[in-house]
Amino acid sequence: MANRLRQTVTPHPGEQHQLGGEQSKLNWLRAGVLGANDGIVSVAGTIIGVAGAGSDVRALLVAGFAALAAGAFSMAGGEYVSVSTQRDTERAMLDKERWELENCWDDEVDELAQIYETKGISPTTARTAALEAMHTDALYAHATDELGLDPNELINPWSAAFSSFVSFTAGGLIPLLFALLPIPTVGKIVGIVFAAAIALCLTGFISAKLGGADWRKAVIRNAGMGLGTMLFAWLVGLAFNVSTGA
Repeated sequence: MANRLRQTVTPHPGEQHQLGGEQSKLNWLRAGVLGANDGIVSVAGTIIGVAGAGSDVRALLVAGFAALAAGAFSMAGGEYVSVSTQRDTERAMLDKERWELENCWDDEVDELAQIYETKGISPTTARTAALEAMHTDALYAHATDELGLDPNELINPWSAAFSSFVSFTAGGLIPLLFALLPIPTVGKIVGIVFAAAIALCLTGFISAKLGGADWRKAVIRNAGMGLGTMLFAWLVGLAFNVSTGA
């Protein structure tokens, strides 16, 4: 029995492994799009808020770079901590499953057969399938069908952190580049709002397509929330400008 657990974890069945890999890539891509979206809104909102307070161009640039740096590292750090916790949980679940397979083999066969029965397979066929799957790769069978995990593709916290850092930075650079243009402050703000609106429409469209949702609703919702956030930031800055008499 122990020898069964020491087998190299191999994809079983092959199609399920392939689908799991594709789903993992899709999740990372979706996270990247959302990270870019956060970068756009955070940096643009910060710059516009500072502009509302009547600050000079130097202050706008400092605020923009500070928002970009703080946001990118905050996103990366938060993603690393979150994914590390999830990975630790997944490893603990797999360790528990290994122990159960070592010590409660018959119960694990029954458990897997019951899982197959819930999918509409007859009891006799389900038990036969469970025995075959467990003799091929017991851990993989239980990890995928019972826990919903692929032991071959546990999430990597460093990859998640790097992806978040890059995507946030890419999104935040869009409004920041407009703030660097040698034009009057009003022109900078108009350009930032215009560029952010287009970028938010694009990220909304992509996220909807990745999730198979209605892209029109996603675009309107995403752009509306982003522009609303920038408007609120400008009003906050304007309130400070009025209160200080600047």
